[in-house]
Amino acid sequence: MTPQPRWITDTDPGHSNWYVQRFREMAANGDDLFGEARFIDAMVPRKSRILDAGCGPGRVGGYLHAVGHTVTGVDVDPILIEAAETDYPGPDWMLGDLSQLDLRESDGTRKAFDAIVCAGNVIAFVAPETEALVLQRLSEHLAPGGRLTLGFHVAKIALADFDAALAKTDLTLDLRLSTWDIKPWHADADFAVSVLRHK
Repeated sequence: MTPQPRWITDTDPGHSNWYVQRFREMAANGDDLFGEARFIDAMVPRKSRILDAGCGPGRVGGYLHAVGHTVTGVDVDPILIEAAETDYPGPDWMLGDLSQLDLRESDGTRKAFDAIVCAGNVIAFVAPETEALVLQRLSEHLAPGGRLTLGFHVAKIALADFDAALAKTDLTLDLRLSTWDIKPWHADADFAVSVLRHK
């Protein structure tokens, strides 16, 4: 049996509702919630197919849908999926565990995406010891030439641990930055944005 993601086991009761409300309040205040989405939008042609992996309440995928991409969002938390459906209608929001990801077309072939994004520390919230499995599942859904981009605080998952998990997959690091607004990587950075591609 696959262990439960840390999002389910390690967060307090009510955390998901708090998380949804937090972003709704930020949106109401006019805060910029879409920096990660603009980063991804700049990487792909118009009308690309994009997977928002660990989509949460939908802010990233919602923006990408609004600017014309075909978006699928997957999250393990039903409260977050419900919020995404309410706040950002349009994308195909789905409940699912990324360690078991296997999205299929109507003809049975696996869905392939031009870009996959994991914002909001998603990789730090998967079940312990499944980081490589999750990365490989995402890799299997990348179209040829597609890229997978993840962002996380290095205090939540050590960069060495992430890179060790990456080494167990068929992905390789294409680019590393210290922020979603494209500041260069440096050894003292507290955040990492990693752009991956197939080897």
